[in-house]
Amino acid sequence: MTVYHFSTILQLQTDLKAGRVTCHDLVEQTISQIASKKHLNAFLEVFEVSARDEALRVDAKIKNGTAGKLAGTIVALKDNICFKGHKVSASSKILEGFESLYSATVVDRLLAEDAIIIGRCNCDEFAMGSSNENSAFGNVLNPLNEKCVPGGSSGGAAAAVAANLCHVALGSDTGGSIRQPASFTGTVGLKPTYGRVSRYGLIAYASSFDQIGPITKTVSDAALILEVIAGKDTHDNTCSSAPVNAYSKEIRSEKKYKIAYLKECVEAEGLDPEVKSAIVRQLESLKSAGHQVEAISFPYLEYLVPTYYVLTTAEASSNLARFSGIHYGHRSAQASDLESTYKKSRSEGFGAEVKRRIMLGTFVLSAGYYDAYYNKGQKVRRIIQDKTREIFKNFDFILTPSTPGTAFEFGKNSADPIKMYLEDIFTVQANIAGIPAISVPCAMHSNGLPIGLQLMTNYFEETKLLALAATIKTE
Repeated sequence: MTVYHFSTILQLQTDLKAGRVTCHDLVEQTISQIASKKHLNAFLEVFEVSARDEALRVDAKIKNGTAGKLAGTIVALKDNICFKGHKVSASSKILEGFESLYSATVVDRLLAEDAIIIGRCNCDEFAMGSSNENSAFGNVLNPLNEKCVPGGSSGGAAAAVAANLCHVALGSDTGGSIRQPASFTGTVGLKPTYGRVSRYGLIAYASSFDQIGPITKTVSDAALILEVIAGKDTHDNTCSSAPVNAYSKEIRSEKKYKIAYLKECVEAEGLDPEVKSAIVRQLESLKSAGHQVEAISFPYLEYLVPTYYVLTTAEASSNLARFSGIHYGHRSAQASDLESTYKKSRSEGFGAEVKRRIMLGTFVLSAGYYDAYYNKGQKVRRIIQDKTREIFKNFDFILTPSTPGTAFEFGKNSADPIKMYLEDIFTVQANIAGIPAISVPCAMHSNGLPIGLQLMTNYFEETKLLALAATIKTE
């Protein structure tokens, strides 16, 4: 079998129609590649049987000219997105062996366009982490440097795309969990506007922050995947009914934009000097291309991470109460009555980071501290949203680094939760405000690892976001 080198989904469609490759070949090649790079631990499970069946079905559709726009595209799912008849665990012992009874809306939409789901990817347990060191099933290695983390929480999904173990992947982003691993692995990570993509079938971490999005090799592929998965869904009342643009056809734009960069981010003390230089060079490049670039102040940078953790842990405390050992998932063999079933099942089933966040969330929701923490957090969230909206009255985009540095080595930050939480400092604003954001690779560090650039724009302006992102070139 000749090895097929994937470039873009559009090129893949051309090659499939011309008979240069078949879906059957693609699936066999992918299964073989995943096996050869098993040590990366990117996949928790490969859906060999269903992927092979789907490949034959899609090959038949290609022959008779009825194939969808994603025909033959090999897609990996983060292990918190449900696929009917397949296991899903959110990389947690508490759901080990659980098989989903239904598919997420995004999965149904991918399958309707003849994509092939290849497997489920390792992630930080319940999507809580910035390094993929919190999975109950071991660390994912960064394929660009195996001593380094791939980022989190969608680390397995990003590593799978970077290592050519799938064509695209779906992740979830609560505070940067698509964009940060994309930055660490040199891939493109898109977090759509909150409500642009249905959350039905996504195992919840923090429901008012979570958003599903694609991790891809190119901006054009991210546009096409978004086009397929976005749009109204009766299963999710927070999902917007705003019309879905033909993103993949509208990303070529000659428009000149007003771009604001946050000087507190670009001048931050903890920012790697090479990351700063790369961002400054990109700003100059955008100016040369005719865009208006201006430094602005964002006075709430230091409040972003605390606000994010107060509110998301509160929501996690509530959401994760359903994993009790009563209805499904892990039940402790040592349980003797109702109380011990709860205590022992949750103590055994949840990892240290998940327990930490549940306890934090329970604390901020408790009677004596609700006003001091949760209520205040909601008020600060509104201030951040209002300030972000205010910026978009005068500018089309906000530009920042995606992360303060490149991928770090395993164990470097894991002993210090605060240091780890600060990895999200540039990415959480988009989730707090609910706006769309994308990370694109923009340069290579002298350590051989990629540097990501983040763009944010106003609500439901994904067309514009993708158009500008497509013009960013890696140095």
